[in-house]
Amino acid sequence: MESLLAYMCKIPAVNPNIANGTYADKNWWVKFSLDIHNHLSWHVVQEIGHVLNYVSVEERLPTRFYPVSAPPYMNGGPEDFLYWIIESTDPAFTPALALEWLEGRLPRPVNDHEGWMAG
Repeated sequence: MESLLAYMCKIPAVNPNIANGTYADKNWWVKFSLDIHNHLSWHVVQEIGHVLNYVSVEERLPTRFYPVSAPPYMNGGPEDFLYWIIESTDPAFTPALALEWLEGRLPRPVNDHEGWMAG
């Protein structure tokens, strides 16, 4: 898990306070927020969503990437309490495998801001 978390911290717009854990069924999860004022935040959502949710129509990865939020009228609004979750749906799909898929498809190096704009 540490390698995946370290990689996520390098992605532009990802805030470094990343939570993670494991469910009772042995599936894992990662929760993070984005700096929505960073001009790359929407690119990050699109790219991660593409890789983890929809990279192949016929063979989907056993992962989900989605937003979670408190109601907008509570706790300062969605800007302060919008988080993104990555979770596995098969315990055999490890954080290391998720990292391989992300590294193979996101810009290289992942912290290259121009790479996120190309494409």
